Amino acid sequence: MLDDLVALDRRHLIHPVVPWREHERRGARILRSGKGAYVTAADGTTLIDAFSGLWCVNAGYGQQSIVDAIQRQLTEMPYATNYFHYGNETAIRLAARLAELAPGNLNRVFFTLGGSDAIDSAIRMIRYYYNVTGRPAKKHMIALQRGFHGSSSLGSGLTALKNFHDDFDSPTPWQHHIASPYPYRNPVGQNPEVIIAASVQTLKDKVAELGSENVAALFAEPVQGSGGVLVPPDGWFKAMRDAARELDILFVADEVITGFGRTGPMFGSEYDGVVPDMMTIAKGLTSAYQPMGALMMSDTLYAAIADSSPEARSIGHGYTYSGHPASAAAGLEAIRLYTEGGLLENGQQIAPRFAARLEDLRDHPLVGDVRVRGLLAAVELVTNKERKTKPDAGLNISQHLARLSFEKRVIFRAFSDDMAGFAPPLCCSEDDIDIIVSRFREVLDELLLVNEIRMAAA
Repeated sequence: MLDDLVALDRRHLIHPVVPWREHERRGARILRSGKGAYVTAADGTTLIDAFSGLWCVNAGYGQQSIVDAIQRQLTEMPYATNYFHYGNETAIRLAARLAELAPGNLNRVFFTLGGSDAIDSAIRMIRYYYNVTGRPAKKHMIALQRGFHGSSSLGSGLTALKNFHDDFDSPTPWQHHIASPYPYRNPVGQNPEVIIAASVQTLKDKVAELGSENVAALFAEPVQGSGGVLVPPDGWFKAMRDAARELDILFVADEVITGFGRTGPMFGSEYDGVVPDMMTIAKGLTSAYQPMGALMMSDTLYAAIADSSPEARSIGHGYTYSGHPASAAAGLEAIRLYTEGGLLENGQQIAPRFAARLEDLRDHPLVGDVRVRGLLAAVELVTNKERKTKPDAGLNISQHLARLSFEKRVIFRAFSDDMAGFAPPLCCSEDDIDIIVSRFREVLDELLLVNEIRMAAA
């Protein structure tokens, strides 16, 4: 049965972000069930999921109340369109709940299917906003190097990771990138104030280069996720938001990864007390029990678009499944678990132990940097700590990490540039955290048994 499934997968299913022929050779590792922070593969192997699926199962697996909420909604009303002035109660109540929880005046919600189309929606609305308010030249958008803003045709250009650009004709001429704060490898050093000042100046220089009359927006993550969990200095996000306001450009907070307790507060923007003009969310919104994302927009921006649009013209942006009632039911129940169910509080309580246990890994010969915010973390590997030497590509560190992840029964993200990413579910106990870090130390020790790696680190 398992062999048949693997063969069918090879024959028919296209997987995201893998070399296709390599995947056919390797075959899929098929997951069968999950409970809490643990998943069981089809071959019976049980692993602790230290990455919450794809940074998304924030509430953990097997939350029956979310399943029940989805089932009730499907029984009562499996689909209701939001087109033609129709609506459904569940989506309306979820929008209202998100407005209660979001920073400042982010009171308007447009639902999407996930993070990538939330970014696309932001891009389209930004273009529309400047056009209808009489500033059509403001088309250029800026993001951060090593940032990730989805893999759609538009958003992939704001993403600044090589695999998402190569041979995709991306980015477009109106998409630009400035340096990441990346404290561990920042050319200005690791002093927080210097990093913040350099980032602000770099943004100002880029806007001056393009012409302020031509620049529309800055996109930024509170913590850069897929770029290697790059945690900026405290105050960096606020400084960039303030600079954007000074430069008269919109500030878009990409909270697809950092939302819903992942970094401690409900939203990562709260860490620095930031109220963005727009905020994209997904992943933890439904704890991945149903597909859903959203673009949240300030009252000010919403009013400018609504009041400046020709009165009789529909604003031509929408998706068939926007505000899907079953997804909205999942979102409402996931949020209830985060708030009334204590998951947000539990995540905050275990976060110090998570950070402390990861910090203990700094004594390992291969560990160059450990960076953590809340339940979001990365360990960066080097072959020389003093010189911060990146491992030679021929050592295939990332491939070894991916292999050992399964062998040691701990799921983490093996980034392509010798980093391991972690995002455990908010339901984890302190014992779960200890298991995650202990098993990852075993992974690191096993790496040193590979002769080429051991010699490079000697």
